[in-house]
Amino acid sequence: MHESPAPPVMIIDDEAHLRITAGQTLELAGYAPLAFESAEAALTALTPDFPGVVVSDIRMPGMDGMALLREVRSRDPDLPVVLITGHGDISTAVEAMREGAWDFLEKPFAGERLVEVVRRGTEKRRLSLENRTLKAELEAQQAAPGPRLVGRTPAIQKLASMVQRISQVETDVLLFGETGAGKDLVARAIHERSPRGGRPFVAINCGAVPESTIESELFGHEKGAFTGAVERRIGKFEHAEGGTVFLDEIESMPLALQVKLLRVLQERTIERLGSNQPVPLDIRVIAATKVDLKAAAEAGDFREDLYYRLNVVTLPIPPLRERREDIPLLFQHFAVLAANRSGLEAPPLDAAGTSALMAHDWPGNVRELRNLAERYVLLGVTCDYRLETLLAGVESDGGELPLPQQVELFEKGLISQALARHQGRVSEVCEGLGLPRKTLYDKLRKHGLKAEDYRQSVEP
Repeated sequence: MHESPAPPVMIIDDEAHLRITAGQTLELAGYAPLAFESAEAALTALTPDFPGVVVSDIRMPGMDGMALLREVRSRDPDLPVVLITGHGDISTAVEAMREGAWDFLEKPFAGERLVEVVRRGTEKRRLSLENRTLKAELEAQQAAPGPRLVGRTPAIQKLASMVQRISQVETDVLLFGETGAGKDLVARAIHERSPRGGRPFVAINCGAVPESTIESELFGHEKGAFTGAVERRIGKFEHAEGGTVFLDEIESMPLALQVKLLRVLQERTIERLGSNQPVPLDIRVIAATKVDLKAAAEAGDFREDLYYRLNVVTLPIPPLRERREDIPLLFQHFAVLAANRSGLEAPPLDAAGTSALMAHDWPGNVRELRNLAERYVLLGVTCDYRLETLLAGVESDGGELPLPQQVELFEKGLISQALARHQGRVSEVCEGLGLPRKTLYDKLRKHGLKAEDYRQSVEP
């Protein structure tokens, strides 16, 4: 059986018997003790992203424990340091905690107390390093120009590749996806990455504009074209000259107006209301829908000729439930954005929170996840709300998933994260997850994961 490496613990004390006793206690508890007789020697061996805990006596010749604490915190403020104080030395313990020590042990201390302090410190360190990895991945993805397509699953990487390819081709695009899946963000990503990126991006929600005014909104009007038209108005299409028009919820556009839109797409000209003078357009049109337009056309609810004109390039946007392994990364992304806006700290994502996120059905897709992350930052820090509590109040069309399915989703997410972290290198994934190679391959097959999908990264 391939086992995970034992978490390391640095034990620093100039007294050999304490190093030996503490080391034996921790080794029996499943840790890997690393003994040093001086702070200087320990600092030489301390590596960046050390995955364990530092336990040090305060009173030592040379560099003492307080000086060691300050040096460690200057290198890595998230590394837990536990200091050992003399009996009754309360003032020193208070000073140590004020300087940022994770905890302190008062001599003489029981072995159970040492193990408990180290256990909590190790868990804290694991979460810190996991969140550090997530943050690094987010920063790398946020370095891309324009809106970020955050994610590392094959589905989102394929989408990012298609966005990059389509953005360089001068053609209209139809986006298809559920409510909240991110169609507006994909449209902006296509625009920003295209040669039109420096020109206007004009978004119109066809379902939100009143039918009585939508024609004027799109095409504009001349003075006196109708009652209340006291001056010429430039419409959205004309305003987007040189850029991109995004028509969201195109299925909601009135049938009569669809005829005029078809003409715009074919001739690239418009006529303002009250005018017979054609206005030439240099625009790209991106339309988005949450319904099957072909079925809508066959039912007579959407013009068939317009459907075929829009269907030159159709880009499906995967719902969140089809890329669950991206959920922790996306959640952290939205939490960081919310924290930056509010001036609060983004709480770390623990194992219980990750499990709750992975088990939720997400009928509202990415939009629902973003709203949850914002509530978590605003409420979780100030009111001690847990993520599971907030999620319990979110209504889901699918209801709560059965426990076996939640466990499977959580396992799939952990394996996917490990594959991404180690770029599909199976031996390293086995090492990190503590799994024999055969067991890992069995789980990959069960969850429909392929290591080779994680060996190539596509820049969005």
